[in-house]
Amino acid sequence: MKLEQSFTVSAPVQTVWEALIDIERVAPCLPGAEVTEAVGDGTYKGTFTVKLGPTTAAYAGTLKMDDLDGAAHVATMHARGTDKRGQGGANATIVSRVTEDAEGGGTRVDVDTDFTITGKLARFGRGGMIQDVANRMLKEFAANLEEEVQVGAPAGPGAEDAAHPQAGPGERRAPAKPVSAFRLMLGALLDRIRRLFRRP
Repeated sequence: MKLEQSFTVSAPVQTVWEALIDIERVAPCLPGAEVTEAVGDGTYKGTFTVKLGPTTAAYAGTLKMDDLDGAAHVATMHARGTDKRGQGGANATIVSRVTEDAEGGGTRVDVDTDFTITGKLARFGRGGMIQDVANRMLKEFAANLEEEVQVGAPAGPGAEDAAHPQAGPGERRAPAKPVSAFRLMLGALLDRIRRLFRRP
């Protein structure tokens, strides 16, 4: 299955690019995702947790930075995860392109994802729901990324952002909260309804 998505961030191209290729920094921007270990050679171990009604599905896997083109601002990553209970998994190749947004200013990020998915999460693939849910997740990711790059922007000498304290050396971020599949599906259904009413 393939997905083509895009979003914009109100920040310079280089700032967004540097955030996107910093896996440990950008992973918490994706709801339910957490990096647990950097194993070297551009590979990271992590988890993705999704709440499905009264149960929670946890996936463990790896994310490898396969190729980085700093001049063109194109990053190619491969992600692989399996359900910790052995009930399915997912594989994905993700290509991200960062360019200047000519229309609204800021930065445009185009994301092409080629993936396969099995198990509980595969139910989202019915009726195109996986694309709607992915779009909802990308909106949340984009909003979190924009907040992250704004927080990480250089401040004046001695300035600190007490409202968004960063993890210091040796410190770990708070564990990722599970992303609610029900909330994502509800949001995706509302998006579909809005599109129906917008049709002439």
